[in-house]
Amino acid sequence: MMRQYELVERVKRYDPNADEALLDRAYVYAMRAHGSQKRASGDLFFSHPLEVAAILTDLKLDDATIVAAVLHDTIEDTDATREEIDRLFGAEIGALVDGLTKIKKLDFVSKKATQGENFRKLLLAIAADVRVLLVKLADRLHNMRTLHFMQPAKRVRIAEETLEIYAPLAGRMGIQWMRDELEDIAFRTLKPEAFETINKRLEEVTRNNGQLIEAIENDLTARLADRNIPAVVTGRRKRPYSIWRKMERKSVAFEQLSDIFAFRIIVKTIDDCYRALGVVHTTWPMVPGRYKDYVSTPKQNDYRSIHTTVIGPGHQRVELQLRTEEMDAIAEYGIAAHSAYKEGATGATQGAGESRAYQWLRRTVDLLAEGDNPEEFLEHTKLELFHDQVFCFTPKGRLIALPRRATPIDFAYAVHTDVGNTAVGCKINGRIAPLLSELQNGDEVEIIRAQEQVPPAAWESLVTTGKARAAIRRATRTAVRRQYAGLGRQIIERAFERAGKAFGEDKLKAALPRLARMSVEDVLASVGRGEMFSGDVVKAVYPEYKDERRPTVDGAIGHGWFGLKSDTSFKFKVPGGPETAGEGHAIPIRGIASDLPVRFAPDGGAVPGDRIVGILTAGEGVTIYPIQSPALADVENEPDRWLDVRWDIDEHNAQRFPARIKLNSINEPGSLAQIAQVIAEHDGNIENIAMSRRTPDFTDLVIDLSVWDLKHLNAIISELRAKPVVSKIERSVG
Repeated sequence: MMRQYELVERVKRYDPNADEALLDRAYVYAMRAHGSQKRASGDLFFSHPLEVAAILTDLKLDDATIVAAVLHDTIEDTDATREEIDRLFGAEIGALVDGLTKIKKLDFVSKKATQGENFRKLLLAIAADVRVLLVKLADRLHNMRTLHFMQPAKRVRIAEETLEIYAPLAGRMGIQWMRDELEDIAFRTLKPEAFETINKRLEEVTRNNGQLIEAIENDLTARLADRNIPAVVTGRRKRPYSIWRKMERKSVAFEQLSDIFAFRIIVKTIDDCYRALGVVHTTWPMVPGRYKDYVSTPKQNDYRSIHTTVIGPGHQRVELQLRTEEMDAIAEYGIAAHSAYKEGATGATQGAGESRAYQWLRRTVDLLAEGDNPEEFLEHTKLELFHDQVFCFTPKGRLIALPRRATPIDFAYAVHTDVGNTAVGCKINGRIAPLLSELQNGDEVEIIRAQEQVPPAAWESLVTTGKARAAIRRATRTAVRRQYAGLGRQIIERAFERAGKAFGEDKLKAALPRLARMSVEDVLASVGRGEMFSGDVVKAVYPEYKDERRPTVDGAIGHGWFGLKSDTSFKFKVPGGPETAGEGHAIPIRGIASDLPVRFAPDGGAVPGDRIVGILTAGEGVTIYPIQSPALADVENEPDRWLDVRWDIDEHNAQRFPARIKLNSINEPGSLAQIAQVIAEHDGNIENIAMSRRTPDFTDLVIDLSVWDLKHLNAIISELRAKPVVSKIERSVG
């Protein structure tokens, strides 16, 4: 345990004007207050605040922050009070200790407190004074260093919280060495096998490449010295967690990583950075796309450095970082490397060299001052905190962590797969918003659900998270399979009715071996997709059954309706007409947005009032054709593909259907406008227009419409035919 004089010496080493008496009083007060309290490791509890203070002396923080670190557990774990701290050590230190006390419960990951509440407390505390955050990070680092003394379940919870919140916070404040250590300890706790494997591989690579590293260091140092660029060149290997995250992100093996080692070149001035870069790039070829200049465009946490990768000795990829001594200090110590890391209470003034992270905290404090309560602060603050993650809340305060550019769809699936599958809309901060909105830090998201909803397949390419993408793909497959199975069930039931045989799933299940399918649903879906014919199913269940339908191979075209050969097995219903025999066998067709995989003929469609027939196509479902369509002649000798269908119109939920008209118009100004006006006046909707000039005087038009029914379509055609600009018009059926 650190002695009293050692603490004073550590502070005096970088701050000769530090208040030695203040440090002594804090040391003695905390030691007496904690008394004989013990930690889980068996050490005196007082050793913990001393270790936290030692970490902060490495960051060279002011004496008030060091004293706050020594006292940070006294109010929470001893009989000390805020009033007593204020009286003995001043209001500034009292405020720091009180701020740390308010977020003390975060360490215990209380089951009663939600993650959202914890995060709110943390944000409010660090917004008041950045030094609270620095002490909290040091406190978390020492707790992580002694994490192995905790119970296993508690170790996991603390490690997860560290990886999700505290390590990114350290990175946001620019304290990279602390972020690295927090991540590695958490990684070792959560994935011990992966950590050990990567660490052993790193040690092996270090042993095998030790001479190469030394050679590169000496080579670079000599080449820079030849150009009169004084520099310090050091090589280091990447951290295990950084390597594992890259392997996960890029789906590559350890052997495929080419930048296990990185070299840092520390020079005197910014000009030397670019001169050294010139030496590197003229010595070894640069790897395209691996050059980043954070000197001219610093990161949000004030990080500045030049990154480049070259093909070095032995054809090895070598990653290089070039920076000045000041940049190196900021890269390692972040906001603590700036002289103005204190809050305004100390009189620090804003300047051009102020840390960007510190500026962010100032804006946060300003927003907090404008709000009447913490909820308003959370709503209006966009919390530009993490580079790689966005933190949002459910209406009940649960914290949801998502990657940047995530949408409410990603949020819904992060809450629960069922929530994502049934999402139909959302509210962001209480306002209706599109499901494809990009979420920002601090957003409160409420998902609007509908139990009958099926996620559109297009969502898969629009979401950010892998969980959402996989769930959408799975739900889409399930929905499509359900549609085909539903269609297959209707086809099979009508096939059994037509054959005069009883249908039952138990009978179908007994015939599965003969159908080479694993389940009844497989049979239904296969029939619905057109991969298996309904007649084959009937024969499998009733082997003695003989299908009396026979394809007509010969015979002149012209028999039956509209040039189709007659077949007594096909029955059609004309809407409004008399009941026909076999109508009970017809599958009802309501429209495109039905529960069945149905589409309409591509070159003309079909509308209620048309006599229709369904053609089953393998893998596509049913295509509905008007009975007069010439395309039906191509499948007239394939009776197993023909389905009896009829219109099933919902009078209370009208919908439009596709139709196509072809017309020849006189080529004069305003002719197209007259045609469009007629269609609009008759409540038709133009979906597409194709125009071609046949002669200088006439233009051919093909117009795709959506109309209510055949009567509606005929009214539009009749009105257009009466227009002087239209010389010829007819309906097109594909």
